[in-house]
Amino acid sequence: MTVNLEVADGVGTIRLDRPPMNALDIATQDRLRELAEEATRRDDVRAVVIWGGEKVFAAGADIKEMQVMDHAAMVVRSKALQDSFTAVARIPKPVVAAITGYALGGGCELALCADVRIAADNAKLGQPEILLGLIPGAGGTQRLARLVGPSKAKDLIFTGRQVKADEALTLGLVDRVVPAAEVYEQAHAWAARLAAGPALALRAAKESVDAGLETDIDTGLTIERNWFAGLFATEDRETGMRSFVEEGPGKAKFR
Repeated sequence: MTVNLEVADGVGTIRLDRPPMNALDIATQDRLRELAEEATRRDDVRAVVIWGGEKVFAAGADIKEMQVMDHAAMVVRSKALQDSFTAVARIPKPVVAAITGYALGGGCELALCADVRIAADNAKLGQPEILLGLIPGAGGTQRLARLVGPSKAKDLIFTGRQVKADEALTLGLVDRVVPAAEVYEQAHAWAARLAAGPALALRAAKESVDAGLETDIDTGLTIERNWFAGLFATEDRETGMRSFVEEGPGKAKFR
């Protein structure tokens, strides 16, 4: 399989495994969607790491595969391409991308689907589609602009240039830069800490932020208010408040 899901201690690792560069061909895209949907369904998956291995995250789409596709073929395929990445973005659990080596084109777009991005100090990110006479087609024009702002996104998309990890951190494209040997370890630790948290509250927080970004402030506040009130019907809320009163903050053990 070109993508695998391994689960341990509440953390599901979605592992890209298509050497040497983890090029995202059609089969890999479809498999990615299947595993994102599986991670969404599984109760034993409480947080997710997206990982390409020690050498490379994903160097982008399979250009040779795309070269033979005409307009009609891409009209059909482009929706499935976006759906694969959207399935990752909509996993209702904390998701962290562990980025080593190249995250270019579709690889960068996949990283944008995570909630947090931890990059190796040797990582390079970018949206080089313009160099092929194209634009990003798996959400890059939308998610990148929402993450770093329209001006910075346009610079990266218009030029197709690659940015090193330190510049990516300055731009806000990644959230943390660590030694390459520590990327997966730190990403997994982040996911494991949240996997022990209140699952419904984390889902509510993620969906409130994501949905709120797509609408006006009043609608966003309504989304937040409805989730906030709804959580008062959960066992985790009872556990968290009881623990706070009896033991102090930060000691609750959520089921």
